[in-house]
Amino acid sequence: MPPIGLRRREFLQVGYSGLLGLGLAAFTRSVAAERRAKPKAVILVFQTGAPSHIDTFDPKPDAPAEIRGEFGAIDTAVPGVKFGEYLPLLAARADKLAVVRTFAHKDNNHTAATHHIITGALQPGVRFDKPLSRDDWPCYGAGVGYLRPPAAGVPAGVTLPTFLAEGPLVWPGQHAGFLGPKFDPWQIDKNPNAADFRVDNVSLPPGLDVTHLNDRLALLAEVNRQQPALEQSAEGRKLTDQQKQAAAVLTSGAVARAFDLNREPARTRDRYGRHPFGQSLLLARRLAEAGVPMIQANMGRVQNWDSHSDNFKRLKNVLLPPLDRGVSALLDDLTETGLIDDVMVVVTGEFGRTPKVDRSNAGRDHWAACYSGAFFGGGVRGGQVVGKSDATAAYPSTVPYSPDDLGATVYHALGIDHTTELRDRQDRPVQLNRGSVIQPLFG
Repeated sequence: MPPIGLRRREFLQVGYSGLLGLGLAAFTRSVAAERRAKPKAVILVFQTGAPSHIDTFDPKPDAPAEIRGEFGAIDTAVPGVKFGEYLPLLAARADKLAVVRTFAHKDNNHTAATHHIITGALQPGVRFDKPLSRDDWPCYGAGVGYLRPPAAGVPAGVTLPTFLAEGPLVWPGQHAGFLGPKFDPWQIDKNPNAADFRVDNVSLPPGLDVTHLNDRLALLAEVNRQQPALEQSAEGRKLTDQQKQAAAVLTSGAVARAFDLNREPARTRDRYGRHPFGQSLLLARRLAEAGVPMIQANMGRVQNWDSHSDNFKRLKNVLLPPLDRGVSALLDDLTETGLIDDVMVVVTGEFGRTPKVDRSNAGRDHWAACYSGAFFGGGVRGGQVVGKSDATAAYPSTVPYSPDDLGATVYHALGIDHTTELRDRQDRPVQLNRGSVIQPLFG
């Protein structure tokens, strides 16, 4: 699914992409700026569809069978803390994790809840059947691009390996919303585990080197000067800015190298797992290493974790093993490469699942009143559980945290003041985020 904003055919209509020999529009969403300080990065491992918190990070082994479910609970590296039995690798690394067990909000709708999680803002009226709108709140990558743009040639945000959409219906919150297409994150909709994986237009075509590219840019500049009418329009200015940014990406090479997973040793790729989950997380690490501040890794196609039926079989056989292996490898890799203090990783879905199992189909339904998320790196203090749910994991029994608080925490890790005032499309003042940083994570 191509990103929202300027399409390649629109470049072709004005002759720009033909001059460059490249379809650049989908990859020109960042703003060029010199890096003033070493930035932090955030990787959001988004379990789209929403996993069962009871069967993962908040098991209830003493609860009745209809609550406890079919899985057992296992000890972790932190005394007294248990995880679901099919997260053994993460359990062994629990001393490096912080698990929040009291996330909560009021919306059991996938669409609205997803928008809330990936933007950090509650926006009434967001629905699955409502078209994606430029009135949406900006996603994290867009907020970063607007307020703390990375170095020239590096996008502020990348979302991979899939764009969240079902047919013509696109899930909201995935672009820059009212900030405009200039700040849209890059959307990658390809499987990094595929043998032929490559991302077009972030490397020079065969036979074209930087010198030749600069020649073409000079030609393009001359043509632009001969089109004053187009240049005077807002759209014309946007095209020119995007071309300059795309050229910076191509000539810098850092991002293009990040997408080349063949540069990684085979043993590293094997450690993550040769599947879309694992290779997407490896790619996320490489992008963070290249300077991309915000990466969202959608772990599953739209509703993969939406376990209304066969919850336990799907978790055991399909979903949890690659997640456990991939996230554990990411934690180890960040530690070994020295990036652990500079990259914060968040693992969560848009809500949890019902405490009570539906006996008719062994499923759990939507449950936003209480769910979990795991954090590590970026200054997070590992070896702790933040918050406590009640005996059935139905409601928080200590302070609840909202998706707004998650958003404030993401921006905090990225060095951005989440209370910053923006202007919407009607030029009204709005606050970027109204949550509070989850301070215990960093205590």
